[in-house]
Amino acid sequence: MRKLVVLISGTGSNLRALLRAIDDAAGTPDDLGARVVAIGADTEAANLALGDEFGIPTFVVPPAEYPDRTTWGDALLARIREYGPDLTVLSGFMRLVPPSVVRGLAPALLNTHPSYLPEFPGANAVRDALTAGATRTGATIMIVDDGVDTGPVIDQVRIAIEPGDTVSALHERIKTAERRLLIETVRGIAHGRVDLVSLTAAAHSDAMASRPEDHQTAHAKKESPPS
Repeated sequence: MRKLVVLISGTGSNLRALLRAIDDAAGTPDDLGARVVAIGADTEAANLALGDEFGIPTFVVPPAEYPDRTTWGDALLARIREYGPDLTVLSGFMRLVPPSVVRGLAPALLNTHPSYLPEFPGANAVRDALTAGATRTGATIMIVDDGVDTGPVIDQVRIAIEPGDTVSALHERIKTAERRLLIETVRGIAHGRVDLVSLTAAAHSDAMASRPEDHQTAHAKKESPPS
C-alpha cells in the first residue's frame, strides 16, 4: 500500500476525487493500492476540512512565517517527511516548491497542469490558451523538477476548446480530465505499471539527445590542439 501526502492551496477538488476513488475501489480488483496519510497546505484558507471528513491528519506551513523561500522549503520538506510518504502530490498547490524540496522528494513528486504541456506552462494556462485562440488544450500529470512545468510527462490528454468557452467553463472540463489522470497515475505507480525513475532517466536522455550540437562543439573543443 503506497502512502501519499497531498498538498493543496484551495478547495482540493482533485484531492476529494482521489480520496473518493480510493474509498470506492478499496477491496475490489480496481483497488488503487494507495492511501493518503496526510494533507498539507501553504495557507489556512485551504480546504483542510477534507482531513476531518476522511479522517486524515493535516498540516499547514505558511511561507509568511519563514524568513525566506529556502527556509520555508526546508520546513515544508521536514513536515512531509514526518509521514514517510512513497509519493507526494501537488494538487492545486499554487506555490513553486524550492529546489531542496524537489531534491528531497523527486522523482516521487507529482503535479497536475491544465494544459497539454509543453503548451501553455505557468499559472495562467487556461486563460493563455483562450487568449492564443487555440482550438484545443489539455491536461497533464508530470514529475516535478526545478523548472516551471518542465518535468517529465507521465500522462496527458487533449481537450477541445469550444466556441464561446470561458476560463471557468474550460477549466472545469480540464479538472475532470486531471482527476482521471491523477487517479490512474496513482494506481499505475502503486501497481508497478508506472516507473518514475525510468521516466526521469528517459526524459534526461531525450533532453541530452536533443542538443547534439552542444556535444559536437564540446568534442571539437576537446580535440582541438592549443593555439
